[in-house]
Amino acid sequence: MKQKQLFYCTDCGNETPKWAGKCAACGAWNTIVEQPKQKVSTKQGRVSAAVVLTKPARPITELETNDEIRFDTGMGELDRVLGGGAVKGSLVLVGGAPGIGKSTLMLQICAKLCEFSKVLYVSGEESEHQLKLRAQRLNAQSSQLYVLSETNLGNALAAVEQEQPDILIVDSVQTLYNPDVDSPAGSVSQVKACTMTLMQLAKEQGVTVFVIGHINKEGSIAGPKVLEHMVDCVLYFEGDQHSAHRILRAVKNRFGATNEIGVFEMRNEGLVEVENPSKMLLSGRPEDAPGTCVTCVMEGARPVLAEIQALVVTTSYPSPRRTSNGFDYNRSAMLLAVLEKRGGLKVSACDAYLNIIGGLSLDEPGADLAAVIALASSYVDKPVSSQLVAIGEVGLTGELRNVNHLEHRISEAHRLGFTQCIVPYHGMDGLGKWSGLQIIGAKTVNDAIAKALGAKR
Repeated sequence: MKQKQLFYCTDCGNETPKWAGKCAACGAWNTIVEQPKQKVSTKQGRVSAAVVLTKPARPITELETNDEIRFDTGMGELDRVLGGGAVKGSLVLVGGAPGIGKSTLMLQICAKLCEFSKVLYVSGEESEHQLKLRAQRLNAQSSQLYVLSETNLGNALAAVEQEQPDILIVDSVQTLYNPDVDSPAGSVSQVKACTMTLMQLAKEQGVTVFVIGHINKEGSIAGPKVLEHMVDCVLYFEGDQHSAHRILRAVKNRFGATNEIGVFEMRNEGLVEVENPSKMLLSGRPEDAPGTCVTCVMEGARPVLAEIQALVVTTSYPSPRRTSNGFDYNRSAMLLAVLEKRGGLKVSACDAYLNIIGGLSLDEPGADLAAVIALASSYVDKPVSSQLVAIGEVGLTGELRNVNHLEHRISEAHRLGFTQCIVPYHGMDGLGKWSGLQIIGAKTVNDAIAKALGAKR
């Protein structure tokens, strides 16, 4: 027997035989940590070929898909993100920064789940008394809700064997430890081993398991990134702790669409669903203020309107500053270059700032046109109509390209009362007509800016 040392990346889980400042797989800096590998025998031979299969392979044509059983969690936004509800026997990872509201969400859905199933809530962070107080505040008390304050994985599994719950909630996976693994709790080895055991529990016994995982930017604790390939569904809770709104996003889902979002508002009584996120994100918009434009992006199958704000000012530095919040930095730099080369605006001598209101992150090209119009509006100090929406992708030659689901985006803008919509000219073919909504086609960035800044307010 010998002890081997390996190094892991806490962001992506990549293994490497030696330490490095930068992960070769994901490119992250200062995320490589040393963890002991499980003891292996040097005399271990090959697995015998005479082992009898306990579960033989079957032709795929003989398999049935009727076994997938979904159930409501009691929160429509969470059900939307999960693809229509939770699936029996699935393993769901809920990740996010500490204090963002993951534990509140899990305990809150227990009130609905306990109406038709038994729930076991295993917490390694709070005592049973603390869980009782929080359940009272969230109105999540039920005789079918069993709580256990435990960090030993073996004891937690013994409680599962004794109570036979339908749903298991683990808060959090970083606090669990497996005594058979020779590494501290929260390490990469422990987190992987505990999650693998929970996955086997979910698949073999049909228990639906929700696992909470904290993300630590310093990389001192193994984050949920190393577990994404093991679980069925990965949900990330996003938002500023100083803001009341939270966004739940699905980045992986074996039973539904990815990139779906659910919007919540944190209140004293817990998380409250926001059924119309577009209205929430556009609340408090300034009137006749230069440097702001509204766009519509697709979050999964849901169209969401978002406000893009830009500020362009003459720089006092040798090199102009470029800052973006909620918008890809490299893409904003590209749009500024297009704006100067094709739009004729000398933004290279100006500081430029882009901000997405409401904590939303826009990562699709459909928001390019609104960003360019907002930057141009701030540069010439002329406001855009508050009733205008801009949708389209901007190319390097200044042309406007069509985006997917354009008709759904326009319908969402019409539903919220917007009267004008600038879209790529080549995408207007086949579009329907909406009463009270003017569809304006533009071929180039110059054309779109002229029509947006010249639109009636």
